[in-house]
Amino acid sequence: MGDFSYKDIYIEDGRRVLEVNILPEKHCNFDCIFCPIGRSQNKVDTQKSFNKIDSSLTELGSMIENTKAELIFINSSGEALVNDKIDDVISLIKDKGLSVRLLSNGYLLGRDEYIKIANKCDEVIGEIKVITEEDFQKVQRPIEGYTIEEYISNMVSFNKQYKGKFIFEITIIRGYNDDEESIEKIKNIIKEISPNKIIITRMEDERFKKKLGITDERFEEISNILLNI
Repeated sequence: MGDFSYKDIYIEDGRRVLEVNILPEKHCNFDCIFCPIGRSQNKVDTQKSFNKIDSSLTELGSMIENTKAELIFINSSGEALVNDKIDDVISLIKDKGLSVRLLSNGYLLGRDEYIKIANKCDEVIGEIKVITEEDFQKVQRPIEGYTIEEYISNMVSFNKQYKGKFIFEITIIRGYNDDEESIEKIKNIIKEISPNKIIITRMEDERFKKKLGITDERFEEISNILLNI
């Protein structure tokens, strides 16, 4: 038994999708106050080795065969790029002739070593949750030295050279980015990044929904604005 974990397979746009978490515990370059996984005890942005990688890769191969998956979604507990065997994971999937989707918060997509890895994926998801420097430092609590400007710039530069499908996920949070001025800023960020697809989400976790969630009406209104730029 390896250290990877899996969600039940599901159908998306006619494809059988298998989600895999390649981190045995949370490792991330952020420590967001509203993260559903919890606090980042391992706040890192450099790659790290984990145990049981050989058995994990063998298990992944078996899961792909047994589920007849068509798209493998690397959606991990934190930032998947910090697993130093992520290249091997992607290669295993590609060798089986399958597509790979990678979820990253997007900050590391400005570094050459991670750009090279992400470029091997058919789809890459980057995300944004707050849009001011003050909020970024206060609620996403990144590694020291990170800035919101560089965060956005990294996704912009990555997508300019990326040949796959770049998906930009925006989380609307009450009191942080749901006002008209913030929506205008998000529109400009979308234009800068020029993603292939936009996903609008909101706080669904019950622990944060009451304080940070927005109404159905406001969510629909914002979604219509951002999805029709």
